[in-house]
Amino acid sequence: MRIVHWLAAAGLALAAPVAAKDAGATLWRGGTIITMDDETPSTAEAVVERDGKIVFVGPETAARAQAGKDVQLRDLKGATLLPGFVDAHSHFAIGLQTAGGLDLADPATGDTSSVAKLLAAVKRYGANVPKGGWVVVWRYDDAQLAERRHVTRTELDSVLPDRKVVLLHVSLHGLVANSAALKAAKLRDGMKPPAGGVMPSDAKGKLTGLLFEKAMQPMSLVLPQPSTEARLAAVDAVQTRYAREGFTWAQDGATNPVDLAFLTSPAAQAKLKIDLALLPFAMTGIDAMLENPAMTPGARFGRVKLQGIKFVLDGSPQARTAFFTRDYALGSPDGQHPWDGQPVTTDAAFQGLARKVHERGWQIFAHANGDAAIDMAIRGFDALGIKAADNRRPVVIHSQFMRPDQIPAYVRIGVGPAYFSNHTFYFADTHRRNFPNEVVDFISPFSASRAAGLIPSNHSDYPVTPLDTRAQLWSAMARTSRTGVVSGEGQREDAYRALQALTTGPAWQVFEEDRRGRIKPGLLADFVVLDRNPLDTPVDQIQAIRVLETVKEGKTIWQADK
Repeated sequence: MRIVHWLAAAGLALAAPVAAKDAGATLWRGGTIITMDDETPSTAEAVVERDGKIVFVGPETAARAQAGKDVQLRDLKGATLLPGFVDAHSHFAIGLQTAGGLDLADPATGDTSSVAKLLAAVKRYGANVPKGGWVVVWRYDDAQLAERRHVTRTELDSVLPDRKVVLLHVSLHGLVANSAALKAAKLRDGMKPPAGGVMPSDAKGKLTGLLFEKAMQPMSLVLPQPSTEARLAAVDAVQTRYAREGFTWAQDGATNPVDLAFLTSPAAQAKLKIDLALLPFAMTGIDAMLENPAMTPGARFGRVKLQGIKFVLDGSPQARTAFFTRDYALGSPDGQHPWDGQPVTTDAAFQGLARKVHERGWQIFAHANGDAAIDMAIRGFDALGIKAADNRRPVVIHSQFMRPDQIPAYVRIGVGPAYFSNHTFYFADTHRRNFPNEVVDFISPFSASRAAGLIPSNHSDYPVTPLDTRAQLWSAMARTSRTGVVSGEGQREDAYRALQALTTGPAWQVFEEDRRGRIKPGLLADFVVLDRNPLDTPVDQIQAIRVLETVKEGKTIWQADK
């Protein structure tokens, strides 16, 4: 995913922490408490928290004795208590940015299901932007337009010639720009795309406005930068979105130098009520970061942790820029054939930079969607000599289109696959227009990976898909597309395994299994309260489960309206 350095403030806020009545313990009881502390479901009658940590899990009588006379009782009233959800991969900093601009996923935007309707919505929004200003449009998806094609530069010019217009693709691996925006980025007709980029021209040599992968970089550099005050104002709104989904740990999955400086600053630290992992982006400013003595593997800045270094090996399958060993039936983003995607880097470049950070003790996170990009990740890890026994836990983010023969390599290396089951709902219908059923049916192969002994996680890649933990559970269990097509019935998860991919799996992948992901003495008292038990809920009702409360280290940071 590419990072666009642009955001605006939004007006939501986290609930103020609910202070304990005293400095004593809090006892949770009166509902189903799923501990996630085993490979099979186990429950407890009661949990005792003291000073932000879990100190007892077990029978209520023993819990009361452990808690003491000054205990604060929390009656679940039949609700279900789980460990706080652990975000396996998303983009916290981009979440700050989506607070501004036109969001096509917002119902208030109206119908944008055709090119004409989309252009009309962009024109209405742009009318409120001063001439010469920027009109940034989020979650543009050509596959959801009736015409199933990209909007063109010429069409954008026809509605807003005197504003700079950028439509950010839903994958965040591409965009469409009008002439004013191209000029601002110093992109001219006749220019050739950079290696690892897609920047087509029409028959007359005029840029169409499509920019994908590395061709996006000039545009990202000219989009307006927010002030520190605007960033700070947006933090509460973004972390509220995570907290109301039950997340107590979030991730910024490709942190650029600007966001790294901001998110590790004392001002940002003072704002955070959830924990946040940062993955500094390998391709931007990494040398300066490595030379900074404060920026070491696992370093903590309040609630912020430097988790690992992020590499991007290919693009997005729904944008048709992911790298495969087979051709896309629809060709490239501009319809050229044959086209199997392309890497955004080379084996030599990836392996050289990966060795540099690996030898300094950093965990490696590699974005790879297509099977050819996954081959690149495997070759890179093998070149570094990483083996499962080393316990370095490299993570391949998405690992979307794995081949069955790649799973043993993951086992040998000790890879943590960060899967993305939401693809089976949002994008599987698009994928079936490009690839055979047997390829699409192996998207996010949870069952095959677990059978081989891997520890997978499941993520939203927010804002690529919405932050919605119940939708993540459902998509892992149902694997059903927008049109009702099931992708890989044999890879469906049961409810407990789906919960593991939101708790114990992502905690293990980031070396946090002894701090979070389970309800166990000694771990953080991070909880989520649901209105019903997912283990007893039919698959078709999973998405209707409500988050009632999110608790961080014993204090309520979000609570549903009663």
